[in-house]
This record gives sequence, structure tokens and C-alpha cells, in this order.
Amino acid sequence: MFHGEALRFSFQALRANKVRTFLTALGLVIGNASVILVVTISLTSRDYILEEIQRIGSNLIYAQYEGGNNTATATSAADYVKIADVDAVRDQLGSRIVAATGVMNSFDKIRLDGREEDVAIIGSDHYYSMVRNLDLLAGRFLDASDISQRQRVALLMERLARRLFGSQSAAVGQTIKLHGLQFKVVGTFKEKTESFGLSELSGENVLIPISVLRYFAPIERIDPMYVQARSAADVESITGIVKSILEARHRTGAKYRVDNLAAILAAARRIATVLTIVLMMVSALALVISGIGIMNIMLVTVTERTREIGLRMAVGANRRAILEQFLAEAVTISMTGGLAGILIGVAIPLSVRFFTDDFAIPISPVSIAVAFGISLLVGLTFGLLPANRAARLNPTEALRYE
Repeated sequence: MFHGEALRFSFQALRANKVRTFLTALGLVIGNASVILVVTISLTSRDYILEEIQRIGSNLIYAQYEGGNNTATATSAADYVKIADVDAVRDQLGSRIVAATGVMNSFDKIRLDGREEDVAIIGSDHYYSMVRNLDLLAGRFLDASDISQRQRVALLMERLARRLFGSQSAAVGQTIKLHGLQFKVVGTFKEKTESFGLSELSGENVLIPISVLRYFAPIERIDPMYVQARSAADVESITGIVKSILEARHRTGAKYRVDNLAAILAAARRIATVLTIVLMMVSALALVISGIGIMNIMLVTVTERTREIGLRMAVGANRRAILEQFLAEAVTISMTGGLAGILIGVAIPLSVRFFTDDFAIPISPVSIAVAFGISLLVGLTFGLLPANRAARLNPTEALRYE
């Protein structure tokens, strides 16, 4: 029997039991679609998380005083990161960085919703909005003249502007009192990527020039200092240089934490990879279960067609021809179900593009190849036992089978 004849007989046998064939292949349809969808969802989630981290600043380096061996109060105050340290980083790194900026923190009471509440005040310069990737909602950001001339201007975060004045646009031009002085609101802003209060931005902050805030702070302390590298490949080396600059400008024993988001990005990629592998293994179980179903159905089929097998052997079909026919049936079921599952698994993510152009869902060619390969393997592996049993039937006993 030629391979073409084996396939032809297989299709005839499968068409004779359409419902059984459909239900048997259904497991492969679900399994393959699950593999592709799980990988697609995993890749989409990974890309979204990485994009959010990168929007905070993939080239961002942050530095702050961590502690030291000095116990005296004066010594500790001298060890804090200063505005002069930020200037030194700018001078020494030059064109290797986009910008460097520092943040000073303070608190004051503002009347909100009929009662006084503590509000976090941030002092920084005109580089802050660029380095921290802030989104201007109304008005303008701080400029160089605000810093050099110690202008009493302020920017409000989105939520604070709404609570104080009803909207972002309404806040621009208003005045607020901080530390006993009147400040004119020149703009409102928000984070492009929410840091959920894990940074100096808590959601209801006031931003004023650092040259003004330093006069209200009992101790000059930059916490943290931000540096944005010009090249992602330069982030690690600049991180080390910033730490060296700080250690060289302060007392021996002072410790500074200088870090970047590269480690977080790498950890996110590793976690996403592990989750993808685990989820693919879980989805592959559905394919294995489907393979067991194919094997059971094929064993039943062999029993039902025992007389047919005996008749074919009696007219000259050898064991190899019988083996090929039943193995072809198992592979046909698994591949048909597998291809249908692949089409469904690919069609669902692609259909999202009809509803929005802003959200692209990546489809992994590897997951398609894996799903196709597993479908073929399932058909061959779980179809081999029933096919081998059919090929080993005794022709005489098979003809007498009732």
C-alpha cells in the first residue's frame, strides 16, 4: 500500500465517523489554541511591564545617601548629597548624560476640603521634568530663570490641583501659601508612568525651585539625585562613575546607594520567561490529555474494525500497510485539530487590531512552531500503540471476530 492510499483510506474512515472524529480532535483544537494564547498573553504582559518601566526611565540612574560610619550629627549632615554634587556630576560626565537633577523634600500644611493637611513639597530645577519624564497638563514647567532668580512659582500635581481649584487649567495663575510665602501656580503635571508613591512623587505634591526650597530646609540634602544617561549601553559605567564622584567628594566611610533600572528590567524579563515556560507546560498538558483521547478512540476503532483488518490481510495487505493506515488516521486527527487550534489561537490576537490601533499584541512564531510540532508528536506517539495492535492481529482470528 502506498502512502497516498493510506491517507485516502484514513480520510474515508474518519468521514464515516464525523462526530467521533470532531470530538477527538476538539482536545487538540483547545490545546493548541491555549498554547498560542498563553504565550501571546505572557508576551503582551511582559512587553507592557517592560514598557512601563522604560517609560519611568530605562537610562535613569538614581543616587542617595545610605549611611556611614560617622556618628556625629554635623558629620552626617556633611555627608548628604548636595546641590554642588549634582553640579559636579554634570561637569564631569558632560555629553555622556542627557541631564542630572536633584530633589529636596519638605512639608507644609495647606487647607484642603475645609481642613489643614500636610502636603509634600519638592524642590528641583528645570531638568527635573525631563529626567523624570513628567507630563505637563496645563501651564509650563520650571525654567532656568526660575532657578537662578529664585522665583516664587509652583507646579501642582494633577490630583492636588483638582482638590484645590477644581481642575488643572483653573489652577494656573492661582496663588498658594507655602512656609509663609505666596507662590504663583504656573503649571500642573503628572507622572507619565505611575510610580504608586514609591518615588518622591506621592500624587499630591507641590514642585517649587530648589533654589527657594533650600532656604526653608534646616539641612541641605538631595534625596535622591537623578542622572539620565544618553546611551543605554553607558548606564552601568556611569552608575559606577556617579558613585565614585560622591565618595570622592565626601568623608571616608560615607555610603551612597547608586543604582539604575537595568536590574529591574532584567529581573522582569527573567520572571516573564519563567512564567511563559510554566504556562506553556500547563497548556501542553491539554495536548497530552488529547493524545490519550486519540489513543483510546483508535483502540476502540481497531476493535470495531477487526474483521476489516482481517479481510485486508487476507487479500494481500501486509502488516506495514495496516500500521501505516491506522497511524495515518491518528496523525490526521491530531494535525487537523492542531491546525484548527493554531488558526484560532492566532485569529483572536489579530482580531484585537480591528478594534484598536494603539495596542499591538505580539504573536510568537515559536509558540506556533511548538504547537504544530506537539500536534504531530501527539499523533505519532499516541497513534503508534493502536496502529501496532492492528498490524499484529492474526488474519484468521480477525476474520472470525464477531
